[in-house]
Amino acid sequence: MEFIDWGVIALYFVASIAIGLWYSRRAGRNTQEFFLGGRKMTWWLAGLSMVATTFAADTPLAVTELVATKGIAGNWLWWNMVIGGMLTVFFFARLWRRSGVMTDLEIIELRYSGKPAAFLRGFRALYLGLFLNTIIMGWVNVAMGSILEGMFGIPHAQVYWYVAGALVFTAVYSSLAGLWGVAVTDAFQFLVAMGGCIVLAIVVVSSPEVGGIDGLQRALPAQTFDLLPHVGSLSDGATGVLALSAGAFFAYIGVQWWASWYPGAEPGGGGYIAQRMMSTKNEQHAVFSVLFFQVAHYCLRPWPWILVGLASLVLYPALPLVDKKLGFIYAMNDFLPAGLKGLLVAAFSRRTCPPSRHT
Repeated sequence: MEFIDWGVIALYFVASIAIGLWYSRRAGRNTQEFFLGGRKMTWWLAGLSMVATTFAADTPLAVTELVATKGIAGNWLWWNMVIGGMLTVFFFARLWRRSGVMTDLEIIELRYSGKPAAFLRGFRALYLGLFLNTIIMGWVNVAMGSILEGMFGIPHAQVYWYVAGALVFTAVYSSLAGLWGVAVTDAFQFLVAMGGCIVLAIVVVSSPEVGGIDGLQRALPAQTFDLLPHVGSLSDGATGVLALSAGAFFAYIGVQWWASWYPGAEPGGGGYIAQRMMSTKNEQHAVFSVLFFQVAHYCLRPWPWILVGLASLVLYPALPLVDKKLGFIYAMNDFLPAGLKGLLVAAFSRRTCPPSRHT
C-alpha cells in the first residue's frame, strides 16, 4: 500500500460522511422519512441499494473459494436461491409496496392478532435482529480482517480494533443518514467496488502469468469450467468440480431455496430487501427494483470474482484448500495499481447497516 492508497481511503470515508450529513436533515423529519425515505425512491436506486447491501468483504472471498474448490458450478450452492428471488419479483413485490407497513415484521400483527401475534413479532425481532445478525456480521468481519491482514500486514491480535472502528463508523453514519443517505452511499459503493473488481479481473486474467482465457483453459482441468454441477459421483475421481448425489440435487432445487432464510432469496423477500421495496414510489417501481436486484446479484456481479478465482488457481497453486479464498486478496495486492488498490480496500471495508426497526 502506497501513500496514494491511504489518501484514496481517506477521501472515500470523507465522501461517505458528507453524504450522511447531506441527508441527515431529511432523515430527521419523521420516522417514515428515516426508515423508508418517504416512499419516494426510484427503482434503480432501490435496486442498487439491494445489491450493494449483499456485497461485503466476505462475498468475493466466498466466491473465490467456491470456484477454487468446486469450479464455476460450485456457485450453484447459492445460485439455486434465484428461484425464490424470482417469486419475489412476480408475486410479492407489489404486495409489499401495497401493504403500507414500515417494516416486514409489522405484517405479523396484520395477519394475526392479540398477544400471540405480539409475542411472535417480538421473538422474531430478537431472533433476526440479535442472534442471526450477529452471525452475519461475524463472518463479514472475519473476511474484512483477512483483507486487513493480507493487504496491510496488520497483526491478527490487533485487526479487531480496526474492524471495531469500521463498525462504529458505519453505525454512526447510518444513524445520521437514514435510508436515503444509506441508499445513495450504497450506489456509490457498488459502482466503485464493481468497477475495481472488473479492472482487477481484466488485469489478472490478461497478465503474462495467466495468459488470458486461453491460458486458464490450458492450465486448469476442463471440469473446472463446467457451468452446471455433476449429478452423481465422478467415476474418474476428478476434483475441483461440484458433484451432487441425486438426492442432494433435488434437495437444492426443491427445498434449499425456500427453506433457508436470506433476504431477497427466500420467497417473498424480507429484511432490508422488503424495506427497499416498501420505500419505492409505487408498485411498479417495487417490481423493477427487485428484478434489477436479481439480475445484478446472480447474473452480473459474480463474474469478475469468478475470473479472479480461476486465475488464483494458476497464480497461487500452493495455497491449501482452507486458504483458497485468500487468492482474491493476494491478487488485489499483487496486481492492482496504486490508488485503485486503496479504493477497492475502502469499498470492501464498509458493510452497509441499513436503518431498520426490528419491532
